[in-house]
Amino acid sequence: MSKIWQENFSNISKNSRPSPIREMLALIRQPGMISFAGGMPAPEVFPVDKFYEGVHILKDDGANLLQYGTTEGYPPLKEFLAEWTAPRMGRKVNPDEMLITTGSQQALDLFAWAMIDEGDLIITEDPSYLAALTVFFNHGGDFIGIPTDREGMMVDMIPEKIEKARAEGKKVKFIYTIVNFHNPGGSTMSVERRKRLVEISKKYNVPVFEDDPYGYVRYDGEHLPSIFSFHDDGVIYAGSFSKILSPGTRIGWVTGPKEIIRNLTVFKQGTDLCSSTITQALVAEYCNKGHLDGHLPTIIENYRVKRDAMEKNLEKYLAPMGATWVKPEGGFFYWINFPKINTNDLFKIAIDKKVAFVPGDPFCPTPGTGIHHARLNYTFSTPEQIEEGMKRLAEAVNELAIPAVH
Repeated sequence: MSKIWQENFSNISKNSRPSPIREMLALIRQPGMISFAGGMPAPEVFPVDKFYEGVHILKDDGANLLQYGTTEGYPPLKEFLAEWTAPRMGRKVNPDEMLITTGSQQALDLFAWAMIDEGDLIITEDPSYLAALTVFFNHGGDFIGIPTDREGMMVDMIPEKIEKARAEGKKVKFIYTIVNFHNPGGSTMSVERRKRLVEISKKYNVPVFEDDPYGYVRYDGEHLPSIFSFHDDGVIYAGSFSKILSPGTRIGWVTGPKEIIRNLTVFKQGTDLCSSTITQALVAEYCNKGHLDGHLPTIIENYRVKRDAMEKNLEKYLAPMGATWVKPEGGFFYWINFPKINTNDLFKIAIDKKVAFVPGDPFCPTPGTGIHHARLNYTFSTPEQIEEGMKRLAEAVNELAIPAVH
C-alpha cells in the first residue's frame, strides 16, 4: 500500500472490520454454485408492476420530489408507517418519534454515533446480526454476548453481566436484540422474556435497540407485541422495507423517544442530508394504494414453501449426521449446529462441491462460540436447489468427518 495513505489513515480505519459475507461474494458467484450464504429476498416476489404504478408521482409532483427533502423523512411515508405499525407498537407514534433512514443498516450506524464511546459495552445475543456487530465494533464498542435458546435471548443472565461490568468500571450503553426470527439464530423471543427485558432495562437504566427487519414475514403462529409497546420510553425500534418490499429501495425507519430521534437526525444531517425523496415517495404511493398489505401474503407463502423444503431436507440429510437447529417461525435463516464439525473447514469443502453457507464464528461476539455453527438462507433458492444443496452439504460433512484415504 502507498505510504502516503498508510501513514494517514485514521486509527478507526486501521482497525475496522470488513464484512465476511461481502468478502466471500466472489467465491459464491461461481457458475453452478448453490448459495445459502446471502440474506437476499427472492427476486420473483418483487412487486415490479405494482411498484411501477406509482411512477406518475414524478409527473404530478416532480419539482418537489427532485429537490432536497427534509432529513426527518417524507411526511406521507411517515404518516403511513405510524398508522400501519400502530398495532405492533402499541399506539400511533408521533412524527417527531420517527426517522426515515437509508435502510435499517443506517439506523444502526446513526445509533452507534449517538451512543458509543471507545470501550463501551453493548449487550447482544450470541450469535447476533453480523453487520450490527461490525458497525458497533467499528465505532469502538465491545460486546457482552448472551446465549440464546428457542425462546430467544436468555435475558435472566443480563443483570449479573451488567453488575460485573459496572464493578469493573465499564459502561454498558445498550442492549441490542433481534426479537423476531433472529438473524442468524432463527428463534423468536417469548413475550415473557420481552417483559423481563423491559424490567431489566428500567432497573439498570440501559436502553434497548429492538431490530425487527423480519417481523412481518411470519409463517406460523401469531404476531407478538414489540418490546417498544411495553417500554416506549427506553426502547428504539428499527424496521425496514428490504424484506417486505425490496432491498433496492434502501428505505428503513426507526421509532423511539423524540430526544434520541432528534439526536439521530443530527447525525443523519451530516451523513447523507436525507434519504432519497423520490424513493420515499414511490414507497409511500405503493403503500397508500394498499399494495403492501396485498402483497405480504404472496411473500409469506413463497418463503414458507422454501422454509418447509429446507426443514424437510435438513431432517433427511443432516439430522442423521447429528446436526441440530431451531425451526424458524418466519424470517430468512436457519442456524445449524454441527457438534463435531469446524464449519470453517466445512466451508472450504462445501465450496468445492458448489454449495455455499456462512460459517458461524463471525456472528458471535464471544470468540469461538460459533465454530460449530453455520447460517443457511432459504429465501433466495428454489425448493429444488435447496434439496440439491442439502445433498451437497451432507457430502461435505461426510467427507470432513471421514477423510478420504490416499
